[in-house]
Amino acid sequence: MSRRALAGVLALTATFGTALAQDKKPVWLDEKLLPAAKAEGQVVVYSTTNEQEGLPLWKIFEDATGIKVLYVRASDAQILSRVIIEARAGQRTWDIAQTANVQKFPQEFLLDYEPIDAQKLMTSARGPKNKWFGMYANYNAPAYNTNLVKPDQIPAKLEDFVKFPQFAGRIVIDDTDTPWIAAVFEHYGEKRAREILEEFVNKMKPIVMDGHLAIARAVGSGEYAFALNNYLNLTLNVKLAGQPTDFWVMEPVTLFFGQSGVAAKSPHPNAAKLAQNFIVSAEAQQFLTKFGRLPTRPDVETNPKGVLAGIEKAKVSTVLLDSDDEKKWSRVFKEIFRSGK
Repeated sequence: MSRRALAGVLALTATFGTALAQDKKPVWLDEKLLPAAKAEGQVVVYSTTNEQEGLPLWKIFEDATGIKVLYVRASDAQILSRVIIEARAGQRTWDIAQTANVQKFPQEFLLDYEPIDAQKLMTSARGPKNKWFGMYANYNAPAYNTNLVKPDQIPAKLEDFVKFPQFAGRIVIDDTDTPWIAAVFEHYGEKRAREILEEFVNKMKPIVMDGHLAIARAVGSGEYAFALNNYLNLTLNVKLAGQPTDFWVMEPVTLFFGQSGVAAKSPHPNAAKLAQNFIVSAEAQQFLTKFGRLPTRPDVETNPKGVLAGIEKAKVSTVLLDSDDEKKWSRVFKEIFRSGK
């Protein structure tokens, strides 16, 4: 992150912190929980959100509550493995987990807790039995470099990519995009989906790599002309940083969530509940929009404003894969996208 960008983030944090300080009673700051939470002293957050966003976000919580946040950042798979290993060892280490796959945690690991304002989230962002809640929405959409791709070269449908052979070898996709490929099969049907994707792989020679943020930056820098699919919020993040990139709506649009859940055996249970209140609050979600994150609360405006207008008119498939589904679609993805190599 550049010095200018870092200064901007610190300024945003200070602004939000000042606003909370002036508000004697933010909605999420439960006065019944606060004394016990402060006595616990800290809250341990396992998160996949990068430090440039996660640390200033939780600084707002620290400033408002006086509770220290121990922030542990890792990948989705690493966090899932870690909580399982720690549970087997009988360790009580984490309080709140924020990943795209909290729904894959063994359900006994998660506390049934409904945070303040949970009813203000979109319905699909509220997990069963209050085990998890969506802190931001991960809409999936293709992206392109606006310097390399002309408006008339943007495919209207997935099957239209092959009409632009000049972009062969200049299209990238993440190798973990299993929710997207599951939605493609649902949208087209198995036979037609395989035909479209196999023709695409054979003719367009896509590059498969790991890392959605790396892909967004690579498209923004011009290393690739297109991302066949990516997280919309990351494309917006790179666009807001001044890079020549944008997205377009191409059905099916896949939706899943950055989820947050409280540990059933939390070492700091009151602080954990307070943290869960915070992360679904309007203040937290509004702050995350500064980085292009998309809120799960309809009462929080996107950044840029109205960015979801086109998506809301399209077919949106909410895809929440369990572990068995993940294995199935990972296998299908590898079969198709490695077939052209």
